[in-house]
Amino acid sequence: MATLLDSKGGPEARSRHPEKQEREDTPLQRKPPWIRVKAPTSEGYLETRQIVRDAKLVTVCEEAGCPNIGECWTKKHATLMIMGDTCTRACSFCNVRTGMPAALDADEPRRVGETVAKMGLGHVVITSVDRDDLADGGAEHFVAVVRAIRMSAPKSTIEILTPDFLRKGNAANIVIDAKPDVFNHNLETVPRLYLSIRPGSRYYHSLRLLERVKERDPSQFTKSGLMVGLGESKQEVMQVMDDMRSAGVDFLTIGQYLQPTRKHAAVDRFLTPDEFAAYETIARSKGFLLVSASPLTRSSYHADEDFSQLRAAREAQLAR
Repeated sequence: MATLLDSKGGPEARSRHPEKQEREDTPLQRKPPWIRVKAPTSEGYLETRQIVRDAKLVTVCEEAGCPNIGECWTKKHATLMIMGDTCTRACSFCNVRTGMPAALDADEPRRVGETVAKMGLGHVVITSVDRDDLADGGAEHFVAVVRAIRMSAPKSTIEILTPDFLRKGNAANIVIDAKPDVFNHNLETVPRLYLSIRPGSRYYHSLRLLERVKERDPSQFTKSGLMVGLGESKQEVMQVMDDMRSAGVDFLTIGQYLQPTRKHAAVDRFLTPDEFAAYETIARSKGFLLVSASPLTRSSYHADEDFSQLRAAREAQLAR
């Protein structure tokens, strides 16, 4: 049996996914050529890593094992993950550590704001672990981070990638009212697969969260993402697109699911670049302002460039 240890190792290394230890191993498929990336070694990558280390911050780039980390960090684009490195959910696709998180770090918002300013980010993406242990799911902490960024880096636009705030009352409204430039919440997969892939979440609750953003503040851009290659059908993906459009979602991302370990959900198949291009064409025909669909697309991949395109697309739409 494989034991999934903290990648940082050392005497304090512990199981990264204790809830998965008793699962049967799933097969690991060989990645096709269009999925493979080189290990990061650039000077820019090393500089970004040092800035994050010095600020004692966590990035989803590292924690989730993003394949684009070398490219993004070379450009000093990092997605900061707030509220710790331990998630209270146990999604079968995710490589972020699971367990009981530590208490919130009250100084984290300040460090995030100062780091955004130091990195000179024109557009920053802030995400978090799920914090079901907190009464508000971490909503107030999100707001504090947004305010700190606006104080330290007032010219930066802010994109947040939030948890679902399931069973947290009106906590999501607090975050919406902080007026980030982009409110992102990923549906991740089709409704049929939620029980096995995203068991702690509810598809229609997540969809309703995105809809609520538009109802409460129509000026905010909304964004959501899907993984494919988990066994979903093309018809199911197109239905999710329709659901997103009904909820007013502006921006859709679609990327290939990559299996972190043998204890995680298995890859059903690797979609070809042509299949992603077809999904992009279909999604654009459904009225999304912007669509990013490719094997290596992730929620915050090229987020700065995408935000400029998103804003331009809205201006063009209004002009028409």
